[in-house]
Amino acid sequence: MTADLLTGDFFGYETLLSDEERTELQTLRQFLDDKVRPRVNAAWAAAEFPMDLIPEFASIDVVGRAYEWDGRVPASKLYGGFQALELSRVDPSIATFLGVHNGLAMGSIMILGSEEQRQRWIPAMMSMDKIGAFALTEPEGGSDVARGLRTTARRDGDEWVLNGAKRWIGNGTFADHVVVFARDEADDAVKTFVVDKGTPGFTATKIEDKFALRTVQNADLVFADCRIPADHKLEGGNTFKDVNKVLKVTRGGVAWSGVGCQMGAYEYAVAYAKEREQFGKPIGSYQLIQDLLARMLGNVTASLGMVVRVAQLQETDDLRDDQAALAKSYVTARGRETVAMARELFGGNGIVLENNVIRYFNDAEALYSYEGTREMNTLIVGRSVTGISAFV
Repeated sequence: MTADLLTGDFFGYETLLSDEERTELQTLRQFLDDKVRPRVNAAWAAAEFPMDLIPEFASIDVVGRAYEWDGRVPASKLYGGFQALELSRVDPSIATFLGVHNGLAMGSIMILGSEEQRQRWIPAMMSMDKIGAFALTEPEGGSDVARGLRTTARRDGDEWVLNGAKRWIGNGTFADHVVVFARDEADDAVKTFVVDKGTPGFTATKIEDKFALRTVQNADLVFADCRIPADHKLEGGNTFKDVNKVLKVTRGGVAWSGVGCQMGAYEYAVAYAKEREQFGKPIGSYQLIQDLLARMLGNVTASLGMVVRVAQLQETDDLRDDQAALAKSYVTARGRETVAMARELFGGNGIVLENNVIRYFNDAEALYSYEGTREMNTLIVGRSVTGISAFV
């Protein structure tokens, strides 16, 4: 395979993929350049999701590549990571939409659902005829959600009755199937449910005036005596430890998106440094600009090296929670630095949306916080290296 490497892949990590995987990645890259990149700024500015792109994504087979399904061998963890990177380097919002549907929602059903439940929900989600969402975070609960979950579930005959609220739920305004976590009133354990769009007692309201990942349709969800069939409780979702089985997998995906976000900003910065002239020559010829670019590239390269190792550990099922936590916190923290340097390199032009970097600048803030804040992931790592928990 002789296809050119990305500008931001300075050490050529993409060459670790098989030739077949690199060909598949090139197909995704071309699709994103042709179909998605021309649309992202307008969608971001309008805070609207380009729904007509969903069938397009279904047609290029980007969904469910991590899962063994219908006789298909799953893609490598490394390929799955590069897929997240490619999506995010073009648009972190689109990457988040697919990460929620493909990773969090489908992943919950694949990991925690029975075979019958997988057969019931997964096929239509694979084809993207049905879209998923993942409802864990609550209006008054974020980092403390494991112990502080307030949404409740009560068994009533052949039904479960849900009451409570969720916040920041990606895809929440239009998702067909929402994976919901609620505390069972009977035993106080966190259990996992699937609530379908249109279920009486379930409402979703778009969160307005959001200035990161604006294209993602985040929603406030309310469950008011929302009744669902008993078989909508996922068979393997019985404690918060079961929730962590999903988050351990997807946290690595967020780290890959963090690499893609900073790589996208870096690549725009490199192009601008070659084109923009001041004092009669390209600004890329000045030492301070080259210093910015080298520092940005260092962040991207270190981050990419870390997530490649995460993928290798996932492949052998050796990835620990503390390793996933370190990757997520480190990569997204470096990402904030990188996008800030890209904005700086553009000068005043960096705050204009048509130059793209302000979109990455804002989106990096969301990646920094969701699926575990830097502080909480740091404490997970700190507990690992000291043997002492600093959690309150």
